[in-house]
Amino acid sequence: MAQHEIDTPKSTSKITAKHVRVFSIVTFIVMFVVSLFMGVLDVTPSLLMKMDGAAWHAFVYSRIPRVMAVVITGISLSVAGLIMQKIAQNRFVSPSTAVTMDAARLGIIISLIVFAGMGFVGRSVFALVFAVIGTLVFMKLVNRITFKNIVFVPLMGMMMGMVVDSITTYLAMRFDLMQTLAGYMLGSFTFVMQGNYELLYLSIPLLVLAYVYISRFSIVAMGSDFARNVGVNYERTLLLGILMVSLLSASVVVTIGSVPFVGLMIPNIVTKVYGDGNQSVLIDTALLGGNLLLICDLISRVVIYPYEVPIGLILGVVGSIFFLVVLLRSRHEA
Repeated sequence: MAQHEIDTPKSTSKITAKHVRVFSIVTFIVMFVVSLFMGVLDVTPSLLMKMDGAAWHAFVYSRIPRVMAVVITGISLSVAGLIMQKIAQNRFVSPSTAVTMDAARLGIIISLIVFAGMGFVGRSVFALVFAVIGTLVFMKLVNRITFKNIVFVPLMGMMMGMVVDSITTYLAMRFDLMQTLAGYMLGSFTFVMQGNYELLYLSIPLLVLAYVYISRFSIVAMGSDFARNVGVNYERTLLLGILMVSLLSASVVVTIGSVPFVGLMIPNIVTKVYGDGNQSVLIDTALLGGNLLLICDLISRVVIYPYEVPIGLILGVVGSIFFLVVLLRSRHEA
């Protein structure tokens, strides 16, 4: 009887996690299909079957690129957040609370100042370099401070981000780049079309690499002594994680703009539902991240239809509420 009482909650928990996973997959498929046919231009399955030229043109050059950009962005930032939380050993850390995205924006503005008229590839390189530097500085400070309170670390990252944003805004005002900066401050998929979003596909090999190395990142999360005891090179794995987070974040900032809180919310939700695993949790994180962005993108298109709200605004509201709820719950549990 006692054994039965112990086993029952465990089996119920497994069923719940399985149901959530199935629901997440079904939701992803439905949202993906709905997104393909949602928009101002009339694109329907019947028009596509009739081989309507205008419908096919919009479908191939606008709808498919946009939906792919939304999905890749959601997956990239969610996985980047998961890696960041492991290597920083803090579940409130993400690319948007650890200077990574702020530094990437600074890199873009500096590239436009130093090399006026620099192309897309050049801006991407500057964004990556500055994102890596910003993340390295943040991680260095995290490792040096002794008071590693779970709330203090992300707040420190946010304060550093505000300093970087202040420098970025000053430079943008000084060199008449405020309109350009505004486009990078609020992420939006409005202007995504074939030919201007393909940089996001560079995230795919990084996501595969994350799947391979996620176990090592989990070991790094246990501390340098534990990592060395089990034969994992702590410094090299930490640097690899920082490079991957920076690459994933910079590709999103350059292509879409800042998309906040995805890397904070999704890993926390997945860990709460499935526990702190490795490969399977990474897949669930990627799936839920794609779901969140698809849903928020649909909301951004219908809230003031036929106009659009930048997805960064919607995620800013949702993410802020989530952050406060988790903070209050953590304080209550403590």
